[in-house]
Amino acid sequence: MGEVAFGRGRALEDEFNEICRELGGDLEGRRAADELLARSDALYHGGPVSWALTPKVFTRAEVGRLAEAAETMGRIMDKVTRRFLEDATFRSLFGLAPEMEELCRVDAGYECLIPIARVDVFLNEETGDFQFCELNTDGSAGMNATVEITRAIRSTPTYAAFAERHPNVSTFDVERLGCEAVLECYRGWEHAGEDGHPADRPVVLFADYDESASHGEVASLCRRFAELGCEARFSDVRDLRVEAVDGRERLCDARGPVDCVWRRAVTGEMADKPCAGADALVRAGREGLACLVGSFRTWPCHTKTVFSILWSEEAAAFLDEDELAFVRAHVPETIPLSPASDLAPYEADKDAWIVKPADGYNSMGVLAGLEATPERWREALRETAAVGGIVQRYAPQYATPMAIGGRLVEGAGYTDMEAREADRRAHATDFAPANNMEGLYLFCGRFSGVYTRCGYQPTIGEWTNRFHMGCLVVDE
Repeated sequence: MGEVAFGRGRALEDEFNEICRELGGDLEGRRAADELLARSDALYHGGPVSWALTPKVFTRAEVGRLAEAAETMGRIMDKVTRRFLEDATFRSLFGLAPEMEELCRVDAGYECLIPIARVDVFLNEETGDFQFCELNTDGSAGMNATVEITRAIRSTPTYAAFAERHPNVSTFDVERLGCEAVLECYRGWEHAGEDGHPADRPVVLFADYDESASHGEVASLCRRFAELGCEARFSDVRDLRVEAVDGRERLCDARGPVDCVWRRAVTGEMADKPCAGADALVRAGREGLACLVGSFRTWPCHTKTVFSILWSEEAAAFLDEDELAFVRAHVPETIPLSPASDLAPYEADKDAWIVKPADGYNSMGVLAGLEATPERWREALRETAAVGGIVQRYAPQYATPMAIGGRLVEGAGYTDMEAREADRRAHATDFAPANNMEGLYLFCGRFSGVYTRCGYQPTIGEWTNRFHMGCLVVDE
C-alpha cells in the first residue's frame, strides 16, 4: 500500500480543541448544537445520541490511505464470499448450521456480493497504522449520526473559527451514497422491469426488528430515497408476508407490495427471533420476489469467525501475496474456540486478548481481558468456548482528547442548579482522552465515508457509553 504521512489531521484536531478552549469551552455553541441534534433524526431510544464536539479530522491524503485500506479489505471479503459459495470444504470452516449455510448460498440476482458494508478499524493517527476490529455487512448503521453530528459541529463558533483558518473543509454524505448503492443493485437485479417491478424506481423497504431499528436513520434515508424519486418506508420483519398481487406472488408489508428490501435486520438476530415475517423475507430472497440488498450471502464475512479464517491455510490458497501480507499486518490473530480448547494461554495473558461470540451483533458478548477481573475473564473464556466463539488478540487503541457534546457536558444528579453550572464550567475545557474507532463505509465495493465513535473503555459499543463523532476532511 502507498505511503502517506499521517499526523496532520491529528494536529488539526488539537487545533480545533484549542479554539474551543479559547472560547471558554464554547458552552453556548455546544448547547445550541445539542438542541439542533434534538430536532434531527440522530436519536437513540427517543433522545439525542451521545456525541462529541471534537470531530475526527483527516487530510485528503489521509482519506486516500483509508480508502485504499477499506477497498483492499473489500476485495478480500469478495474473494472469501465467492470461495464460500463455490467450495464446500471452505464453507465448513465457518461452522454454520446447515440451514444457515444453505441460505447464505442463495443467489441475490445481482452482481455485487456485498453492497453495503462498514469495516471498523483502530487507527493510529500519528503513524497511519491500523488494525481491523470487525467487518459489518448486515445492518451497517451510523450513517445518519455521522451526517447530523457533523452538521451540529459545523453550527458552533468553534467550527466557524476553525473553518476561517482552513476554508477547504468538506464532509461525507454517506446517506446519499448508501441510497445510490441500493438503487445500483436494484437496477442490476435480474427481475427489475419484470413481474410488476419497475425498471428504475422501486418501492424500497427497510426491514428490521422494531426494537432494534435505528428509526431516526431510517426516516432520514427514506427522505433521501424520495429525493431520488423512490418511495421508501420501514417495516418490522414480523409484519412481512408473501401474497398474490395482480396474479403474481409478491413480498408485502402492511401497506402493500415492495420491490426492493434494504435489509437492516442482522442475520444473527433473525435466527434468534424466528417468525412468519422472517420466513417471508427468506422466501422472497430464495424465489426472487423482491431484490434483497444485503442478501444472506453477506453473512459469512460478518461473522466473528471470518478473521480466524483469514489467518488459515485455506485462505492462503486463494489470496495473493499482497492480500496475505495485508491480513497479517492488519487483521488481529484470531483463534476459534470449542469446549475442548486449552484456555490456559489466554487465562495467563488476559490483557492481550478479547473474546467475541461467533455470530454476535451490537457488541453483545464481547469482553476484553483488560476490563475484566481474572475470575470474570476465566468465566468469559469458558462461556465463549462453550458456544464456539473466538478469542482475538487485543488491538491497541488510539486515544485523543475529546470535548463531549452539550447535553452530557451539563452533568447529572444535581439538585442545585448553581452547583451544576459551576461544575459544568469547571470541566468545559478539560478534554479527557478517549479511545477512537473508525468505521470505513464500502458501498458496492467503493470507499464512501467514515463513521467515528469513541469511548473511555477498552470496548467501544452500544453498551459501553460510546460517543458518536463528526468527521471533517481538510484539503491542504
